[in-house]
Amino acid sequence: VTLEPCAMCLGALIHARVERLVFGAAEPRAGAVCSTLSLLDYGHFNHSVIWQGGVLAEQSASLLRNFFRAKRASSLAINPGGVDAG
Repeated sequence: VTLEPCAMCLGALIHARVERLVFGAAEPRAGAVCSTLSLLDYGHFNHSVIWQGGVLAEQSASLLRNFFRAKRASSLAINPGGVDAG
């Protein structure tokens, strides 16, 4: 996974009984593994997930920045004024 999972995604991993999670970039606003929350440390779940973060962190962060930069540029090309037509 490129980005540290949020609480909902982490819950899905637990319910799916995923054994191991590997992610690149930390998510300082909504990360639920080690950034904002450390939900896996609580020990209240019926399944544990082994995790490793920071794998290819710079490359992952760069991928995310480039993706959203292109997405914003595409949105502006479609709607140059940024005004909602709805």
